[in-house]
Amino acid sequence: MLETLLPILIFSALVLAVIGAVRRVLLWRQGRSSPVPILQGLAAMPRRYLVDLHHVVARDKVMSNTHVATAGGFVAAAVLMILVHGLGLANPVLGGLLLVASALMFAGSLFVAKRRRSPPARLSRGPWMRLPKSLMAFSSSVFLITLPTVGILPAGTGSGILALALAAVLVCGLGEMFFGMTWGGPMKHAFAGALHLAFHRRPERFSSKRGSGCATALKALNLDDPKAPLGVETPSDFTWNQLLGFDACVQCGRCEAVCPAFAAGQPLNPKKLIQDMVVGMVGGSDAGYAGSPYPGKPVGEHAGTPHGPIVARTGTALVDAETLWSCTTCRACVEECPMMIEHVDAIVDMRRFLTLEQGNTPGKGAEVLDNLIATDNPGGFDPGSRMHWAADLNLPLMRELGQVDVLLWLGDGVFDMRNQRTLRALVKVLRAAEVDFAVLGNEERDSGDVARRLGDEATFQALARRNIATLSQYRFQCIVTCDPHSFHVLGNEYGALGGPDFNANWEVRHHSIYIAELFAAGRLQVAPSKGGKVTYHDPCYLGRYNGEYEAPRNVLRSLGIEVTEMERSGYRSRCCGGGGGAPNTDIPGKQRIPDMRMNDVRETGAELVAVGCPQCTAMLEGVVDATAEVRDIAELVADALVERSADAGNGRDSSRASQPAVESRPVVKEVTP
Repeated sequence: MLETLLPILIFSALVLAVIGAVRRVLLWRQGRSSPVPILQGLAAMPRRYLVDLHHVVARDKVMSNTHVATAGGFVAAAVLMILVHGLGLANPVLGGLLLVASALMFAGSLFVAKRRRSPPARLSRGPWMRLPKSLMAFSSSVFLITLPTVGILPAGTGSGILALALAAVLVCGLGEMFFGMTWGGPMKHAFAGALHLAFHRRPERFSSKRGSGCATALKALNLDDPKAPLGVETPSDFTWNQLLGFDACVQCGRCEAVCPAFAAGQPLNPKKLIQDMVVGMVGGSDAGYAGSPYPGKPVGEHAGTPHGPIVARTGTALVDAETLWSCTTCRACVEECPMMIEHVDAIVDMRRFLTLEQGNTPGKGAEVLDNLIATDNPGGFDPGSRMHWAADLNLPLMRELGQVDVLLWLGDGVFDMRNQRTLRALVKVLRAAEVDFAVLGNEERDSGDVARRLGDEATFQALARRNIATLSQYRFQCIVTCDPHSFHVLGNEYGALGGPDFNANWEVRHHSIYIAELFAAGRLQVAPSKGGKVTYHDPCYLGRYNGEYEAPRNVLRSLGIEVTEMERSGYRSRCCGGGGGAPNTDIPGKQRIPDMRMNDVRETGAELVAVGCPQCTAMLEGVVDATAEVRDIAELVADALVERSADAGNGRDSSRASQPAVESRPVVKEVTP
């Protein structure tokens, strides 16, 4: 009986799966076009799955092994089942392999069942709670049905009531594994996820070395094309492979667990946001969502359609505007996502529409954008006062020198008294190392980071092009800045606008990287550390955006400081709350993000927290009743310097004007903006 039933069941499930796959593809194709190398992507998919995806999954060893057993067992069992029971190619070898594969899958499903018995809050429930049963139904029925094939049970076992029972169990398993994979259900992520890896909108995430920065830059809008959309208004305005990426979400909640806005009680949950985009792609409401809601916003109040607005000024929509404005763009969600979904790209795309098309930027965001347009700085300060803080420093200017080794990018911290202390310390360090450097002075304008993250792509591109034109007039070997946001934008995002690619025409370095190189070259002499417990806070735009974690720690080690690490450090560092324009939009929550970060500091018992970002300094120093002092790395180095001579630090040392700051590099070519 089973010999007759099995091929019918198997190929019926396959036909339904193919129909569902076509339907799913049509849902994705509602999005805008996005050219991808199809054959190249499909060829790269196995490696991306086995290496890149599992690099993230392997951070949880138990779940990594569970996934290998369950997913690997399923793929092998499905293929062998089709050969043995579908096509009738039964023999002891294939049958034995099928037994091993199904047994492996069953073992993995036991761990899934154990996890689902009392799941952590971040895991979605609902249909996901039946997944262990479906996995066990498929694997156990395939195992039992295959036993006669290898001679363990008599050949006539596959008949009668037992055969019908096994067939019924197999149908339950086939329904989830094959039918549900393309029509919708917990296994949907397997089909969509595999294709998402193949057709990812950022293929460079898989091919580049971690830390090159090229895989984290926001994609530029084509503002010269009047037909090009200014951001994303409806789900269908996303590119088709973005919609594919949303559909690949496994609802594991890793993004939710690391999101600073969610932890602070602001109305953002990156997992639900992605699921809302899936709801919009398909059409319907979020009533069926079975995970954690946006804090303070009950499930079931939002709905949408593929061509309806994502955010509506009145009436029901997929998400509320404050959900999008809660994001700090820290990329913690992206870093933790095993399916490689780009949450931040999607959020900024939606912000672009709200800002450029509707002028709907909340809080002080609109004022900041107006200031950038009028004065080239977010605070609205007189552009001519950019160098007032350094009146006594006699800083060399690029317009007077034309060519130097290092261009010191000051950033808009020049208008903040606290950050001026950091800049003065950095100048002291550069002079102590006898670095040939200069500044742009009043020619420098805001890098455009905050404008771009607030969705004002037009203002960002205007600022970027003016800076590119200015930089192209001069010759230098590298740009050094103490602002990770400027470091990222100059090095990674100006390239799309006619500026340099990272490490191509000119190199951009964060001051911690450059100071570490000065120490390595023996260019700095410092006194030993006076002791005291010190911890280090990783800035998001230096760490997760650019993969730089060791340089700041190397600097601290050079000072004789042993860093006491916070539990959330490195790629899992908690955001300070200062990125993405969040301090300007100021969406309320139950607590402040910097308060949570200073609690992390307090748990280490550190007396001092070293930082490497002006925003981090401002946010952490704004915490009431903080137990640790906040100091920039440049300040710590400047305080520890041992002067080489009485006249050290009196300006540009002409004797070193022709020497490289750290290493010999060719003079850059001029770049045409």
